[in-house]
Amino acid sequence: MVVVGDRIGPVRPRDRFLHGEPAEAVQSGVRGPILSSWQRCLLLGLSPDQSELPFTEDFDPQGPLVRAARPVLDRLQSIFAGGRMNICLADGHGTVLERRFGEASMVRHLAAIQVVPGFVFAERVAGTNGIGLTLAERRLVQVHGAEHFAERSQSSACTAVPVRDQLSGRIEGVLCLGYPCADADPALVPVVRKAAEAIERRLMEQSSDRERGLLRAYLAAAGAALAPPGEAAANGHPFPHRPVIPLRMEELLQSELDRGDQSLLKEKATELMSSGRRAACEVPLSRGRSVTLLSRPVTSPAGVEGVVIEALIPDDPERHAPPPDHTAAAAAPSPGTVTGLVLVGEPEVGKYAVAARRRLELLAEASARIGTTLDVGRTARELAEMAVPRLADFVTIDLPESVLRGEEADHPTAELHRTVVHGIREDCPFYPVGRRITLRASTPHLRCLTSGEPVLEPDLRSAFGWIAQDPEHAELLLAHTVHSLITVPLLARGVVLGIASFYRSRDPAPYGDDDRSLAQELAARAALCIDNARRYTREHTLALALQHSLLPRGLPEQGAVEVAHRYLPAESGVGGDWFDVIPLSGTRVALLVGDVVGHGLHAAATMGRLRTAARTFAELDLAPDELLTHLDHLMVRLDREEGGDDPAVAGSGIVGATCLYAVYDPTTQQCTMARAGHPPPAVVLPDGAVSFPELPAGPPLGLGGLPFASAEFHLPAHSQLVLYTDGLIDDRHDRGRDVDVALDDLRRALAHPDRAPEDTCRAVFDAMAPEHPGDDIALLVARTNAVPPDRMATWELPRDPARVHELRAAATDQLSRWGLGESAFAVELLLSELVTNAIRYGSAPIRVRLVHDRSLICEVYDASSTAPRMRHAAATDEGGRGLFLVAQLARAWGTRYTPEGKVIWAECA
Repeated sequence: MVVVGDRIGPVRPRDRFLHGEPAEAVQSGVRGPILSSWQRCLLLGLSPDQSELPFTEDFDPQGPLVRAARPVLDRLQSIFAGGRMNICLADGHGTVLERRFGEASMVRHLAAIQVVPGFVFAERVAGTNGIGLTLAERRLVQVHGAEHFAERSQSSACTAVPVRDQLSGRIEGVLCLGYPCADADPALVPVVRKAAEAIERRLMEQSSDRERGLLRAYLAAAGAALAPPGEAAANGHPFPHRPVIPLRMEELLQSELDRGDQSLLKEKATELMSSGRRAACEVPLSRGRSVTLLSRPVTSPAGVEGVVIEALIPDDPERHAPPPDHTAAAAAPSPGTVTGLVLVGEPEVGKYAVAARRRLELLAEASARIGTTLDVGRTARELAEMAVPRLADFVTIDLPESVLRGEEADHPTAELHRTVVHGIREDCPFYPVGRRITLRASTPHLRCLTSGEPVLEPDLRSAFGWIAQDPEHAELLLAHTVHSLITVPLLARGVVLGIASFYRSRDPAPYGDDDRSLAQELAARAALCIDNARRYTREHTLALALQHSLLPRGLPEQGAVEVAHRYLPAESGVGGDWFDVIPLSGTRVALLVGDVVGHGLHAAATMGRLRTAARTFAELDLAPDELLTHLDHLMVRLDREEGGDDPAVAGSGIVGATCLYAVYDPTTQQCTMARAGHPPPAVVLPDGAVSFPELPAGPPLGLGGLPFASAEFHLPAHSQLVLYTDGLIDDRHDRGRDVDVALDDLRRALAHPDRAPEDTCRAVFDAMAPEHPGDDIALLVARTNAVPPDRMATWELPRDPARVHELRAAATDQLSRWGLGESAFAVELLLSELVTNAIRYGSAPIRVRLVHDRSLICEVYDASSTAPRMRHAAATDEGGRGLFLVAQLARAWGTRYTPEGKVIWAECA
């Protein structure tokens, strides 16, 4: 608190605000509701030095609220006797109905507006004050000193609380305690709350008194019906020809009907009561029975008008009462029919009960219909669809962009985007989806965000803070009969997720506190679902980022094939699909696709392990079946590591994976393939023929102990080899999709051999990829090339070291014909070392091949399976330096094994 002169409270922030400083500059020293009220006062054109208030004589000093409150006001007056307490009761419009004072002499010293009933203290005319702010905030408020907008109230304080009708929840009035700032005491809050609750109970008792009067009138009419028929008719009973025994609901139904039937009857009786007129309806019950409900108006001796609901139940359960004609002259009960009282009350009570039941039904339905997916935008849409039209005619939802990405919003008020607009019509001019929303401090939307509480604006025509946000846009909405608003913050687990706004246009009645509570409950349930979706989105994004980081970021340079690829992650849950292109020795290339069973971070991490292992095994120039065998062993070890030593847990971590591995050699145009539980590839020949070659069906990786086999095919130049994962042909969202039909669709999409691989990928995805994929899809298209025969030279040598010089000469001539004479010296040295090693340590036959492709490749074949090993020779050693020389001259070198022996190769720049 700040004291300046005789003023107390946020004096300096108030003065700065009134001198034109923006609300953001003073908000740190002022409570949110007070600052919002100040802004509304300025927008209304109120002046702080205004001393006059409107006065009206159009109020009832003996109305129900005053009658209920008088004993409570008497009690408060006795509690504060001798003190400077001003006790005030106002109605729901801010008009003062009655005042009491702790010290009687206060009347002589106070201005008329603080003494005489009839003055209006609504915020729109009186500025920030206890009564007006309570009606605006619709909850208990305290206003201290300079928090008042008017200068006249700077030295006083007040505590005010709304008084509600317990049936409807409508605010009937305000109880306000005014006192000097020096007398402020936290103990006043529970006192004023208990006093308001006492007034609300007395209001309810008045309602009960009216219902008891209606019941007495009904019983009196029923008693008259026991008189002779002529007398009964004179007393106005609807069935003068037959006496009726007026049993109560408990007496009648507990013995005749089970609880389910009783609940149904009460529900239908409540609906009949809310109509307020004479009517009838037949209610079908269990076991083939039915009951006829009759409603008829009744007036108590005190003049209270209400409705009585009677039930006509046949004595014989097998007999059904004839259907009523639903007119004012309902059929009279037939002989053997028991008649009893079900409900008696005023129509408004029935309307409140019906509305309450419908709210409960809406909340129950919302629990099932909101949050059916883990998509933030879709969940927000479900909230709007749930609220329209039963709660609102239009709903808008604004979320921070970071929430849509799965993150928490650091500054939710600064990055709101319109996410949902939904309503009974499409032509209402709300801001469109995708627009950035910037909120002014006076708007109810920002007030609800900063306070964390819903804000109700019953009449938008007088909601100047809402209008000031965008006057032209507000005028358009008002022109479309939008007249009432509830804005609710979407809060879940302490995280601000956005704002939901509910607008009413068709129903002329404004929103009330029950509607606000319902909107808050709906928003709270939706916020939890949105937060779950947000968290899932974050995890999905992390898994997707991990997966992308483990997939190839770019394709390596190689000349064997032209490659294009596509990867489409599943709509929910990142999978473990992967692909790879691995250059091998001798201008060959390896193509790989695989699919780890399962989804999520675990599957993505396992995919990364398998891809890394596959590249490592491929670098060893293993045959496809041998590579799959090593991957299978790796999966078994990973599965064992996941389960530990517990046999019950072992094998429960990683279920397995499928894989297809192909090696294409452009020098021979041969492709060797092996698969582990994976769909076969598609081969598109240059003439357009499409086939799915039959490969040996190896088991999925991870089963362990089962063999794999390879198959070899001839692929002419410009053929296309298409590798894919099962998500392309097996849509989990479409259980009726046949795999053979999907393969036929793929065949038709591929039957265009003249297309580039990139165009083929696009055509396949256009034809095959589902709109909402249930599994990841990896697609790899490779168009084969061939090394021309004139770019290869081959020689076969006997095991005679004297013939090595002839090979060197032949190689030098070949390099000259290729225009590579400058490489002749290095190639001569490489061939001398490699061929000499093959002659000395290998077996016949010995062959030498030079391949002129993207680089110059030297290969030496022999029939031995022993591989040379490079070592560091000592200074006294006579040999052992040949392979060291090869490693220095070549860009890369190595050994690969063939069924007949091995190949030592070296690649020159």
